[in-house]
Amino acid sequence: MFTKGAICCAVLMACTVSTVAAAQKSETLTCRLGTEDRHARIAVVLVGGKTEEFAYYSKWKPRTCSIYLQRNRDKSKWSDKGNVTTVNVERGSFLIEHKKGEYRFVFRDIDRQRYCGMDDQINGSLTIRKDSEQCQLAGIMDEGTPLGQAWSKRDRQAQGGKSESQQSIIPAGARD
Repeated sequence: MFTKGAICCAVLMACTVSTVAAAQKSETLTCRLGTEDRHARIAVVLVGGKTEEFAYYSKWKPRTCSIYLQRNRDKSKWSDKGNVTTVNVERGSFLIEHKKGEYRFVFRDIDRQRYCGMDDQINGSLTIRKDSEQCQLAGIMDEGTPLGQAWSKRDRQAQGGKSESQQSIIPAGARD
């Protein structure tokens, strides 16, 4: 049986935790890269500088892909170690690298079927910066390889190591 002291202590701790959470600054970052028919974008909610939730959306007309994850509010498992947050989902994981003014989301074997209704997995990265409306992408807009349309490793190297989808989504002025 709980004593009055234990109950008061629990109530005090709950009030302290909610007060600290309320005192932390919440900030939302957004970015987008691509055209209306083919683009990727993300919205990230930060609390105290750490990612609290994010929504990733991409469009390859007519297909779309949508991922929305919240810390401690869905089935995803979040863990923090230094400036890296790991988010594990049923099939795959996200690594979020926090740097001053920059958040890099690394997609690791994310099940494209679950979030996009397409075969294959999403691998690559998306970087969002506080002072930029444009995302930086690497690999995540690569589509599954349609039957008979495979690109050989040699063909990709001939293009400078970038896949066709990466080249088409990056504006000409932003290319290396």
